[in-house]
Amino acid sequence: MNQRSSRVQQRAFLRHPSEMPIHIQCEGHPETGPRHLRNVSLGGLACRSEAPIDVGREVSVEIPVGHDPFRAIGAVVWCRPDRRCYELGIQFLAQEDMFAARMVEQLCQIERYRAMVARREGRLLSSAEAAQEWIMRYAANFPRMD
Repeated sequence: MNQRSSRVQQRAFLRHPSEMPIHIQCEGHPETGPRHLRNVSLGGLACRSEAPIDVGREVSVEIPVGHDPFRAIGAVVWCRPDRRCYELGIQFLAQEDMFAARMVEQLCQIERYRAMVARREGRLLSSAEAAQEWIMRYAANFPRMD
């Protein structure tokens, strides 16, 4: 594999897992089904939503990962139309949620890697094996939280 194709493959794993479902509840807004996670950053996350939510509204966030879903409280800091849906920016209110969300993002990347290896190479990795390979190949390029 040449250096260019290696960089292209790396970028594929450093993209945020937009297919990950995310559940958001906001008082006064009916649950419209799962939304889709766009990305996770140091202070919060971005996701897609079928309906807009007012800036400043407090929301409850849940991302189903493993046996214990990630749960956090946040506030909508921006909301903008995007084709047939809306994109929401949500800032976490607790410091510990910021770090936990980054761990969730890494778990999502590892599971995505595991599925790709099974599909492309026919290798069935355990979660631990996938994590070990992903860390060796991509962890150094995973965006830092500085």
